Amino acid sequence: MHYAHRPDYGALMSEPLLQAVNLQCERDKRILFRELSFSILPGTVTRVEGPNGSGKTTLLRILAGLNDAWTGGLNWCGASIAGQREAFLRNMLYLGHRPGIKPLLTPMENLRALMAGRRPVSDAALGQALEGTGLRGFENIPCRNLSAGQQRRVALARLLVADEPLWLLDEVFTAIDADGVKALEALLQQRAAEGGAVLVTTHHDLALPGMRRLILGAGGSFDER
Repeated sequence: MHYAHRPDYGALMSEPLLQAVNLQCERDKRILFRELSFSILPGTVTRVEGPNGSGKTTLLRILAGLNDAWTGGLNWCGASIAGQREAFLRNMLYLGHRPGIKPLLTPMENLRALMAGRRPVSDAALGQALEGTGLRGFENIPCRNLSAGQQRRVALARLLVADEPLWLLDEVFTAIDADGVKALEALLQQRAAEGGAVLVTTHHDLALPGMRRLILGAGGSFDER
């Protein structure tokens, strides 16, 4: 995998991109986490770990603005997200554990739709991204006719044209083969090397050099390493 567009995050390297301050979330009368505080720094990959039900997906959805059932504070580049929500959303890319693509659209049409409202990207660049995820020759086939792994690759192609400095990735290694896993691992390392930041959940045995770990535990506890 390789980028069709290479961003420059040099101006963001002096402070955390995202800070969580005393986050607490309760679901079904059970505390998922409490007093959860951490910082996401430029140039880092952070893996969110913990047993099933510990709140990993919920945490990413909170950070992405898709879950309002929480208390605490979130800061973007040193200031509250509440006062700059649009700027934060423009600079954040969230990919959930489901591919999030429309089955009736082709991979090319899905990529165009995913980039709508972000920035103009040429069809040549989108085609390059699809080729980078192994979908050459499948660009114009409805996604309903693709395998689960190919549909996941359509979503992952979005990463190859991404210029957002913060990625929130939930189980993105699901349904991709060994070669795809290696390519995605390399892509995450490349993003960090270029100054971006990645927060990722995965059941895959991810262990990248310099990777940070945010471990959610039982009863709302957490650890950061």
